[in-house]
Amino acid sequence: MTDPSDSLRRQEILKRAARLFRRSGFERTTVRQIAAALEITSGSVFYYFESKEELLVAIMEDGIRDVHAAVAEGLAAKRGVAEKLLAMARCHLTALLGSNLDSLMVLLYEWRSLSPAAMKRVLASRNRYEDLWDRELAAAAARGWVDSDTVLVRQTVLGALNWAGQWYRAGSRFGIDALAHRMFAILMPRVHEQLDQGARSVPTGSSLPAALAQSGASPPIFGIQPTGAFSK
Repeated sequence: MTDPSDSLRRQEILKRAARLFRRSGFERTTVRQIAAALEITSGSVFYYFESKEELLVAIMEDGIRDVHAAVAEGLAAKRGVAEKLLAMARCHLTALLGSNLDSLMVLLYEWRSLSPAAMKRVLASRNRYEDLWDRELAAAAARGWVDSDTVLVRQTVLGALNWAGQWYRAGSRFGIDALAHRMFAILMPRVHEQLDQGARSVPTGSSLPAALAQSGASPPIFGIQPTGAFSK
């Protein structure tokens, strides 16, 4: 049986390492710095992880797993294709901008630091997640709601959602749910049109209506990251 304190310590190491990797970069962050930030020894870090790369892989895999679980749960609660895709966008963005932000930013920008074997392992997890999107986007394409190049559609949608991790700040003019609806309407307008006006589920107390009334400007969305860890 796993000691609960071991599991807790492992998570503390992962979270602190993710924060440091995101802030300073994987190559410039040492295990000694991670240990010092936690007030433990470097040997304690190596008790849980065989190497710094193994720590990086664990951060990436945990980030993908948590987003995958959140999106799969949101997907299971919906029936129609349009409703499923909206739920996926909302759950992805909510997971990204929550406690997983450091891990997922590390995933997006530190994948070049992985060895070929480690990259293969991380990409296997990523591919399982993206298969969820490919299935629903294929259903939308069959109905003429998105372009037939569903790989490019997925790369564009996930690229835009992931980029929100760089510019979104809590307390901005959009709450996360309202932002998900707005981005969904911009990125997949024909899918969005399929949602009944009364079934768009804009959250109670959302700032979306007021924000739309005040400004027609779109959130600052940038280009795709086709070679990133969230893009096949």
